[in-house]
Amino acid sequence: MEDCYAMFIDGACMVERIINIPDGVEIAVNEREILVKGPKGEIRKNFDYPRYNKVVSISRSVNAVKVSSESDKRKIKAIVGTFSRHISNMILGVTKGFRCTMKVYYSHFPISVSVKGNEVHIKNFIGEKGARVANIVGSVSVNVGKDEIIVSGTDVESVGQTAANIEQACALSRRDRRIFQDGIFISEKSLEAK
Repeated sequence: MEDCYAMFIDGACMVERIINIPDGVEIAVNEREILVKGPKGEIRKNFDYPRYNKVVSISRSVNAVKVSSESDKRKIKAIVGTFSRHISNMILGVTKGFRCTMKVYYSHFPISVSVKGNEVHIKNFIGEKGARVANIVGSVSVNVGKDEIIVSGTDVESVGQTAANIEQACALSRRDRRIFQDGIFISEKSLEAK
């Protein structure tokens, strides 16, 4: 999906990465903003970083997106790789989608989890009377089973951040984790089923 080239033009090194666009995916590049549309939805991301705007360029050809730079500095090469990986993840998200499976563990007090609007409410965690709340980021769907929570969506960052918010909502302080092992933990990260 992604090709990397380092070319020498007039003695200067030029780094570029080419991301091929699969069938059924539309990509629009408007200066530093990229819109990717596919069968599962659309993702819009802004790559406006003032420090690197003049050094790193993003352009679109007929069936590929090119991220390139004329600098051979290590930090610039890293930014080119980061931008190209973000675009590849956007393409994967609108074609296949991302899924994060979480397990609910408890030993004494049964934890109940529910979704209300853009929040996940975790009740009876270690016998607490109040509910712990985790925010759902972006357009991510959260499905709650008995002892399993499935977080899925098209944006890998939103799916990962929502799963991390749920995991952090069950963080314990001033307790020994070897004894109090209750919580909600990420058990698997994968692409969604076809």
